[in-house]
Amino acid sequence: MSTVFLLLSILYVWMAWNLYHPNFHHPKGSILSFAVGLLAGELGLHVIFWQAMTVAFFVLVGAVSGVFGAIGFLLCAASWGAIAFYYYESANAQKEVISGLEEGLGKRFQTQVNEELRQQFAEEPDRELIRHPFQHRDPNVELIRNVHFGDFGQQLDIRRPRAGAPDSPMPVLLHIHGGAWTYGKKDDGQGIPLMNHMAKRGWICISSAYRLSPSATFPDHIIDCKQALVWIKEEIREYGGNPEFIIVTGGSAGGHLSSLLALSAGHEAFQPGFEDKDTTVQGAVPFYGVYDFTDEENHFPQDGLGEMLENSIFKLEMSGNEQVFKDASPLFHISDQAPPFLVVQGTHDTLVPVASSRAFSKVLRAKSKHKVAYVELKGAQHAFDVFPSLRSEYVKFGVEKFLAWTYSQYLKSV
Repeated sequence: MSTVFLLLSILYVWMAWNLYHPNFHHPKGSILSFAVGLLAGELGLHVIFWQAMTVAFFVLVGAVSGVFGAIGFLLCAASWGAIAFYYYESANAQKEVISGLEEGLGKRFQTQVNEELRQQFAEEPDRELIRHPFQHRDPNVELIRNVHFGDFGQQLDIRRPRAGAPDSPMPVLLHIHGGAWTYGKKDDGQGIPLMNHMAKRGWICISSAYRLSPSATFPDHIIDCKQALVWIKEEIREYGGNPEFIIVTGGSAGGHLSSLLALSAGHEAFQPGFEDKDTTVQGAVPFYGVYDFTDEENHFPQDGLGEMLENSIFKLEMSGNEQVFKDASPLFHISDQAPPFLVVQGTHDTLVPVASSRAFSKVLRAKSKHKVAYVELKGAQHAFDVFPSLRSEYVKFGVEKFLAWTYSQYLKSV
């Protein structure tokens, strides 16, 4: 048993090591590095607790004895220290978020926010949410499930303040889930902390489903997202929303689709049968999205993404079909008409390299006549915002500030 305990302690050390030295270069290794890093990083204190319970079991059965037991215990203690340090270091996200917003929107951007909205800003993380990271329901938020839209049986969920609609129509936040365009659901936890938070701030928040590959072939995914947007513009008034002000957000594949949606208004290939419909939005907040399917700048250190795109998403080889892949890439839709953007990316993302988001933000800033903010989070893994954590709470507050700033500019113009 002492040998088993030692092997387990080595596993714990690797989990901690992976937080600081994730695997970027091997397709399958990067996925494992992501999954373990997400749990150990954003749920660090929970992981330490359950690992300590496991060690306590080995102590009770007498396995923590002798040289192997002593070495194993020291390794566990060292790994817990490393995980705890990483977790509390993530609180630096507060400074990183404000720095990114000030660089993109201006040093005094918060003074440009409507006073009523500014008074709602929170500064301290909700410790109760952090203690219960899998609790998705909020008693102050009304959830309307499975509203049908579009031509293919698609559904969306609506979140709004349970206290009732204010006197004026509420701004709208559309969330598009991730999942490599092949899996994921509108209600699987993605974006829920942000949507619950914004619903309590007086926003209508919508989480939309879309057809998934391999049964769906691009552009089916973006067509469904645009049909959801058209439904919002035509129906959301009945739920208390303002169809004239819509921000779109999403992470990973949802980051790709949300940014593509924001940048391709009126693009006929993505609007078959509803080419004349208005598909403009007033802003976008993509998290760790894929912005260039062609990877012309070689940002991706391994070709796992390219193989998946060819085999499952497009069912085409990129060679000879480069324009198809470019047309599906947000990077190649950027123009001076791009709406305000907040791009969020972690430096330790093993699925989407930070260089890709840096390049996308740089081109956005060069071409768009609107403001572009870029927030880079040191040490953050892919999908870091799925669970309430120190980092995700501070990022959530930053997104709220961007949304409030963007909405304030809209209110001044009407």
